[in-house]
Amino acid sequence: MAESKAPQSTTTMGGGGSYSVKGGANGGSGNGGVTASSLAATYPVNTLMELKLAPNGDTIRGLVYCTDEISNSIVLKKSLVHTTLSSEITVINAASVVGKKTMDVNKEEGGSGDEEGSSSAQLRELAGVVNLDELNLPLPHVSRKALEERERRAIRLAEESFSHINQRASPEGQKIFDKLLKACNEVVWKGESILVLKEIRVDPPYTAANCSLINNASGGLDEHSLVRVKKIVQAATQS
Repeated sequence: MAESKAPQSTTTMGGGGSYSVKGGANGGSGNGGVTASSLAATYPVNTLMELKLAPNGDTIRGLVYCTDEISNSIVLKKSLVHTTLSSEITVINAASVVGKKTMDVNKEEGGSGDEEGSSSAQLRELAGVVNLDELNLPLPHVSRKALEERERRAIRLAEESFSHINQRASPEGQKIFDKLLKACNEVVWKGESILVLKEIRVDPPYTAANCSLINNASGGLDEHSLVRVKKIVQAATQS
């Protein structure tokens, strides 16, 4: 196979695991790559597999966590013991795979799990399950509609987050905006001024003295809100 081996990098993930990449991003199709059919069919999810990788014949074992046709990637999950990390996630370029073997989990408990002598206990440890029969259970139903809704919500929240950043405002102004947003929720930028609850404006240089009601009417809830905003701004400027 023409590609050279890419260095493996590992970083800690927030979910209590680690992440690494093998095989390089420019692997191409490769003569030895096992990519004739779809990755999902070639590497079924929840299957314990041993993969042999080019160019040095390195082997890696793990539970197939998922595959991605677009990036031509296989994701293996390996359960970790005696460590603060729960699992190790490895992303493999399918073009770097020159051989694969499915590890048999249907052997009698306590017996040899494959021809190299991996016991059922070792396979359970590798997969992170109490009973190997768990790997034969059907995967839970995934609602495409629910996933699309989660994606739309994530995009909407990201766009809202970007709208809270004003490139023209000073760092102090952005700091005051963030504090007010946490306290009042309904806060937007208007030029370099901050509008709070559609009734109070905070102008540069963003001190309590620069807080004012948008309309000239005074009294009632508007005055109460103004006092509250001034206290928040004053506390933020002193922090």
